[in-house]
Amino acid sequence: MIDFTNVKIAVDFDGTIVEHEYPEIGKEKLFAFQTLKELEKMGARLILWTFRTGKELDEAVEYCRKNGIEFYAVNKNYPEEIFDETVSRKIDADIYIDDKNVGGFSGWSEVWQILVPFEIHEKEAERRIAATRRNIIKRLFGKKDKPDEDK
Repeated sequence: MIDFTNVKIAVDFDGTIVEHEYPEIGKEKLFAFQTLKELEKMGARLILWTFRTGKELDEAVEYCRKNGIEFYAVNKNYPEEIFDETVSRKIDADIYIDDKNVGGFSGWSEVWQILVPFEIHEKEAERRIAATRRNIIKRLFGKKDKPDEDK
C-alpha cells in the first residue's frame, strides 16, 4: 500500500468536503469522509484549509469531527503555529484538494484514483491472494507435528 506518512494534504471545506452553502454547512460530498479517513489511515496529515473563520470555522471543524475526521491542523501549517503577518498565509502542503482547482473539483472518487491508482490496489490484492494460497498449501501439505509416542 502507498505510504502517505507525514504527507501533508490541505483540504478545502465548502465545495470540496461539502456542497457550497456558505455560511451554512452544505450536504456532504459523496465519498468525502471515506476518502479522508483512508488517507489518514495511510499516514497522511490532513489540514483543513478554508476561508471560514470564527463560529463558521468551529462549526465546520465540529462537523468533520462528528464524521470521523480530526485534522492535524486547521488553517495552519502545524497545530502550534501562531498567526504572524510576517509568515505567508499559504499552507505548506504536499497536496491541495480544493474545488477552485483549474477545471473545478472532479469529486472524491477521482481524487482517490489519482492518489491511489487501481494498479496499486490490484497488486496488493494479488499479494494477499498469493499469501493465502501459500498458507492453504502449508496447512494441507505442510509438515505435521508427530504425536507424542510416550503418551
